[in-house]
This record gives sequence, structure tokens and C-alpha cells, in this order.
Amino acid sequence: MNIMEDFLKEPQIPDAYLKKSDEELTNEGWRLRRELGAQVYIPGHHYQRDEVIRFADDRGDSLRLAQLSAQKKEAEYIVFCGVHFMAETADILTDDRQKVILPDQRAGCAMADMANIYQLERAWKKLQDTFGDTIIPMTYINSTAEIKAFCGRHGGATVTSSNADKMMQWAFSQKERILFLPDQHLGRNTGVKLGVPLEEMVVWNPVQDRFEGEATNRTRVILWKGFCTVHEKFTAKNVAACRKADPEVRVLVHPECDYEVVRQADYVGSTKYIIEMINQAPEGSHWAIGTEMNLVNRLKHDRPDLDIRLLNPVMCSCLTMNRIDLPHFVWSLTRIADGEPENIIKVPKTVANGAVLALKRMLEQS
Repeated sequence: MNIMEDFLKEPQIPDAYLKKSDEELTNEGWRLRRELGAQVYIPGHHYQRDEVIRFADDRGDSLRLAQLSAQKKEAEYIVFCGVHFMAETADILTDDRQKVILPDQRAGCAMADMANIYQLERAWKKLQDTFGDTIIPMTYINSTAEIKAFCGRHGGATVTSSNADKMMQWAFSQKERILFLPDQHLGRNTGVKLGVPLEEMVVWNPVQDRFEGEATNRTRVILWKGFCTVHEKFTAKNVAACRKADPEVRVLVHPECDYEVVRQADYVGSTKYIIEMINQAPEGSHWAIGTEMNLVNRLKHDRPDLDIRLLNPVMCSCLTMNRIDLPHFVWSLTRIADGEPENIIKVPKTVANGAVLALKRMLEQS
């Protein structure tokens, strides 16, 4: 089932929740949290709203939160404060008796939606016709369960922004070429880091069903034309403007950013890396950070002794991450307390089995 089908079947949140004040909802949220106790586990992604993530039992990236959910054997319900593909991964890794709930089914991921299984199956046939059996499919964790399952069934694996270089090295030990889904920027930046020249990479456009550029015998990395709608908005001009305004600034960005932004940054790394860099930063240092706004604002609040700014000053937060708001969160807890949980995310067993293969191959290399 895709996100749109989920949304069409989603029960509508009662207007009463939308009319309550944040204070009322917060108080109700804490009351329900105490009432439900260990029956509920609440993982919260770093990009979530402050008013929601305060309820999280753990904060982290998508894979870490899914792994933690699987460890909470006493929790019958996992109320995942994140987006759809994250809840899918949690469902794949948790026990059958555990139910993963996404408070708002509209909380999708634009990047994950840029690669669907129909596009991939069609592309795979054409890529096999072009290159033969020389390609291994690799997918960023920010992808649907069906994409993960395809990679699992075809000998590939998942990657995270923390281990992409290690996983790409592993992939090259398996096959001559890599199809990297769905984020072209992470694939390109990782390839360059490993010494793959740009001329040995080519972009596959799944909408037009063709290569953008020339695919040759030298092609080693095929980049799916997908991207993060937040990180792609950071530009090389932003980097230049920050350096001109403040010569002392250190530019710290996520590898989902454009190649030129990554090339000109001082530091590049995953969300975890960004948080650790700021936590360890010397007092008084200046930072321009290229990642999601909610996280940057939280880092700024936690380290008032630093000069922290968003790399692009006119950015907004991730719209799909912000779908998980207080009304939907409290409504989800209420439905659990009433014994009628809503918005349960369930990955079909046949899909989950393939996705597990892709995840296991990654974890074996970690």
C-alpha cells in the first residue's frame, strides 16, 4: 500500500483536537504517557517539532530508532514520531505482536517518494540490457520498504549517511557497478570520497526513463535522480555568503547536500556527526549548518555559547516531518488508551522479508 492509499483510508482527526491549545494538548499528552507506561514506546527523529520530540523516549536517526523499537519487547505500541519510511523500517524489525503507529499518515518523505517499485523494475530491465549482470542495487535507508526489498532480493543492501562509504566499498567488491537509490547527492558525494571520478557516474531519470548524460563502459555508479527537498536548497552561494559575512565561520553540512556545497564545506557528515561536532565545538566558535531547521534551532538553543546559524537563512523546516504535530500525537495516544489504535503501519510479509535481507547485509558490514 502506498502513502496516498494510506492517507485516503486514514480516519480524520476530530476537530476538538485541532481547537485545543498547545498547553491543553501538552498536559493531556503527559497524562496519557503516564497512563500508558511501558505499553507504549515513543521514538522521535531529530527533525521533529520541539513540542512533539519532548515526549520521545529516545531521539535519533531513522535506523537507530527502528533498532531501539525492536529492543523494546514490552512495548505493544510504537508511536513513531518521524515519517512513513521510518515507521515501515520499525515495523520490519519489530515483533509481529508490536504495532507501529504513525500519528499522521501524511508524514511522508519526498525523497523516498522519488523512487517507486514500478519505476525501479522498469529501470532495472533497461540497465541490465545496457550493462548486463554487472550491477548491484544499493538504497539509502530513506526509501520505501518495497525499494529495500528489491535491493535485498537482488543481492544489494541499504546504506545510511554514516556508513555509505563503507557500504559502497562493499558493493564494489560484489559487482562492477552500483545503482544508488534514491538520493543522487549522497551517492555522488560518497563516490567522489572513494575516488570515483564524476565522469564515471551517470544519472538515471526515472520519470523520463533514461540516462541523463552518456552511459559508457567506464560508468561505475548509476545515480537515481532523487534528492532531499530540504538539503538541496543549500547552495554554493550560501557558503560563499556565509564566509564573506564571517571569515571565522566553519561550514558543517549533511552529505545529502549538492556536490558543490559538500566540496566547499569544512565538515561533512550524518545528522549524528553534526550533533557530535556541535556538542564538542570550542566555546565561542562560529558555525553555519546545512541541515534541517528544527535540528539547527535546537542545537543553537543547547549551545548558546556558540554562534550558530542556518547555512541558508531563508530555509523552512521539513514540511513532511512537521506533519506530526501535537493534535495528531495526542489523538494517537488517546486512541491507544481507548483500545482502538489508528494509523497502524504494516509492511506485507513478502516485502518485509526482502527488506530484511538488505538491512542485514548492511548490519553485517557495520
